Amino acid sequence: MPDLAPTIEAILYLKGKPLSLDELAEYAGCDRERATEAMMELMDDYAHRQSALEVVETGAGYSLQLRSAFNSLLATLVPGALGVGALRTLAAIALQQKIKQSDLIQFRGSGAYQHIPELVELGFVKKSKESDGRSFWLSVTDKFYQYFEIDENAEFLIPHASISSSSSDNLDSSELIAPEDNINLEVEILGKEEFPSI
Repeated sequence: MPDLAPTIEAILYLKGKPLSLDELAEYAGCDRERATEAMMELMDDYAHRQSALEVVETGAGYSLQLRSAFNSLLATLVPGALGVGALRTLAAIALQQKIKQSDLIQFRGSGAYQHIPELVELGFVKKSKESDGRSFWLSVTDKFYQYFEIDENAEFLIPHASISSSSSDNLDSSELIAPEDNINLEVEILGKEEFPSI
């Protein structure tokens, strides 16, 4: 029987976000017990390895990530940081899960026009064209969830069902969820001591 640990390692690397044992077992095509054994073997291997990476268990599952000892190196090698305005724009997008750019601008103000390209370039936000081609849909990426160690299914991520898909002229801005109304996510994002633009 082939060693399953390298397969689990490859899955964690390729998915780039925390995964539960059930998810790992499904992707690896094995039962949960074998996935658990392979995960324990992989974690033990990384614990004894001279590596910049580690396999850790978080509230959202198991993750392959950079060891915290290298955070300062990351901040040094990757220039720039996001300002509070961009972080608030990012929080607003995350709270809505998916939002029209025009609705976001109405909600956050014209300064968000500057934040969006920066967030897209950093890989925290993805932009997709609306079917009518007049605006863009904005949503957060897997990289956002991984960097902030936020579970994609966390309670503070509120479905965007209340936001009309029609013209922004019909949008009631009271339907939008302000990041200030949800301290959990804002603290998660703005509470970072260092925010390297990875």
